[in-house]
Formats: sequence, C-alpha cells, structure tokens
Amino acid sequence: MAVDVGTDVLIEVEGVEKVFDVRRKAGFLRRERREVRAVDSLTFTVPRGEMVGYIGPNGAGKSTTIKMLTGILTPSAGRLRVAGIDPSRDRSRLAHRIGVVFGQRTTLWWDLPLIDSYRLMRRMYRIPDARYTENLARCVELLELEPLLEVPVRQLSLGQRMRGDIAAALLHDPEVLYLDEPTIGLDVVSKVKVRGFLRDLNAEQGTTVLLTTHDLTDIEQLCRRVMVIDHGRLMYDGELEGLHDLGGGERTLVVDLERELPPLELEMVASARVVKVEGARQWLAFPAGQSAAPLVAEIAGRYPLADLSVREPDIESVIARMYAGGASVKP
Repeated sequence: MAVDVGTDVLIEVEGVEKVFDVRRKAGFLRRERREVRAVDSLTFTVPRGEMVGYIGPNGAGKSTTIKMLTGILTPSAGRLRVAGIDPSRDRSRLAHRIGVVFGQRTTLWWDLPLIDSYRLMRRMYRIPDARYTENLARCVELLELEPLLEVPVRQLSLGQRMRGDIAAALLHDPEVLYLDEPTIGLDVVSKVKVRGFLRDLNAEQGTTVLLTTHDLTDIEQLCRRVMVIDHGRLMYDGELEGLHDLGGGERTLVVDLERELPPLELEMVASARVVKVEGARQWLAFPAGQSAAPLVAEIAGRYPLADLSVREPDIESVIARMYAGGASVKP
C-alpha cells in the first residue's frame, strides 16, 4: 500500500553557509588566503516522505550541502536539522536515521564479497536479525543482486556496484536517503532498474529522498519537486515544468525513420522544428514544458518510423537560460 507524504518537516535548512579558507602560492615564499563560499544563505525544508531533486552545475554546492546534512561538514553559519537532530553535533545518532550513496565512492569493502559487506553493516548498525533478513531479501530481489552476492566488490561493474551501494544504504531502514549522482556512468538498463527501485521505495516505504544528479531524466521520472542551486544559492524551488518554463529550454526528439526522407513537416504540432538531418535520422526541437506525446503520435501516423528517443536539456544550459532571461535568484 502506498504511503502518503506526511506534513511534518524532516529536513530543515535555515540560512546555512559554508565558507572554506583556501591558500595558494603568491610568490616564492608567500601564500595568500582567500575565502570560497560554497554555500550561501541556503534555506529550504523537505517534508517527510517527499522525493526531491537537488540539481545544479559542477561546483554549485550540491555535494557540500549533502555533506553538511550528514554531519561530515559543519556549517559556517545557519541552522540545520534532520529528523530533529543537528547533524554536526550528533552525527553518530543521525547515522542510524539516514542512508547515503555517493556515485563516485563506495561504502562497500573492496576486496570482500558483496554479502560480507552487508554482514559487516548489520553489525555496525546493530540491525536485528529478522529486520536484516527481510530488508536484504527485498533489496536483493528488487535490485537483482542474487548472482552478485559472492562476487568481490572490486570485480563488480559500476552499475552492479551502484545497486550494491543502494542496498547497503537501506539495510537499517533509514528515514532519509541522500543520493549523490546515483546513476552516473550507468548503462540504460541499470538506470531503469535503479529508478524503478527508488520509485517503489518512496511509494511503499515512505522514505524521504534527496537526489542530486546531472541527469534530468532521473528528476523527471522520480521527483515532483526540484531545487536548483548555483554558486551556493538556491535559484529555484518548484516543479520541473516550471523550471523549464523559466529557463525557456527545449527537449529534443531523435527520430529514426525506415528510410531517408526530407525534413519532416508537421501540421498538428507547430511548436516543433527539425534542427538536424543525417540520413534516416532527424532531430526535432520542442519546448521542454510540452509533452512529447502529440509530436510522437503525429510522426508515427504520417511517417515510416523505426525508433525514437527524447533527450532532455542539460542542467547547465537551463541555468544559463535562466540567467540570460534575468530570472531572479531565490535567497
């Protein structure tokens, strides 16, 4: 049975800043000191059971935010609470309430079989036997890990390891799951499996998820709400469609025809246009806030279609358009 999103706030971020002191050479014997503001006056809340996309270009402050929310970093200013706990002051107690997956790093033991990492985590988190057995069985089934349990982590592919990391983060039933680039470098099949698992986890268990990613398809398929951060400041907080409208972005429909044809002419969807033709493949641009369904229906009904796919605009281009259009930055 699906779990409704609760009204109580699970994550509170109020006026949070993070400033790093950076020293660099300024001469043969001199070093100069400067401050780098990675997070600047950040304020938002996340209700229990919500799945939120947290996106922005490289260096925007996403990972710094996650590290403060987990207690790895201490804020320079402001107030943080996760499940009522100050992460930097009570990191050990918070660890039993949260799960974390960093796409570029693993929490698994590199030389041990996958199942041994899970057994070690059961001891670390002091997970009761029945709870551990039930959670492990659920993760193994839904993430298709059974053939991998006896394989050393170092021998797993990136997609296999990522699925293993997600299972490890969920063995102790965390209330909050932080995902930092969980689909980076994964093939299409692995991405589909991971997205499906996360969608079911949120719907059935009510787990609160904060997802950082460069892949807007992750956000579109998993999150109703998206927050955009750039230069440490919150630029946007709302629905993905609103972000596209604000940024004026476009999506691309890549059409593979059965044979080479002149640029497609559309009658029903005037907002789409052909931007590139290579043999039997054509690229059509259309407004990012518009559904692709009418466009696909018209092409399928009028032309010999072999295959098609939709490509999302990258987040960097969306943010660039927001700036170019004079979009206001949210404090």
